[in-house]
Amino acid sequence: MQKPLSHQSGIKKTVKKRYGSQRADSKAVLTAPLKLSNAHRIRYQRARETAVSKLMGQLGKPYLWGGSSPKTGFDCSGLVWYAYKDLVKFKIPRTANEMYHLRDAAPIRRDRLEKGDLVFFRINGRGSADHVGVYLGGGKFIQSPRTGKDIQVSALGDDFWQEHYVGARRVMTPKTVR
Repeated sequence: MQKPLSHQSGIKKTVKKRYGSQRADSKAVLTAPLKLSNAHRIRYQRARETAVSKLMGQLGKPYLWGGSSPKTGFDCSGLVWYAYKDLVKFKIPRTANEMYHLRDAAPIRRDRLEKGDLVFFRINGRGSADHVGVYLGGGKFIQSPRTGKDIQVSALGDDFWQEHYVGARRVMTPKTVR
């Protein structure tokens, strides 16, 4: 999207608008008191529940590398993209590593995880994160693991996930919900 800028000298300059150009502040997400209208609070809660419902509806469907559709199957990031793409105001990237570095998503400490937060892992040593799932609460997350496996709920506390865990991001906040 191009926006013209006018200066006092009358010269017009065109600047390309960058999406996600400011990093979300994790301190603001964790500590700032939210003053939400009841209607906005309900919209936020419904959006989180919609995302989790969309994810849970895919349980048992096959892993498909590059997949992002209930008809064909999902890879890990395709599953997350499918659940969130229509619920937030910004574009959800299509790879786990890009999601991990998404400027619109605030880093979240593990002890502050909430339902709907993205959890990231580095399993194959590619980039900062090469696997993503969605936290469901109670120490569980949903994921599309790998070829030959179906979408499943896993325990974040399992040794394998503990060893490969690299962090979490909150993409859905009252300010980012459509």
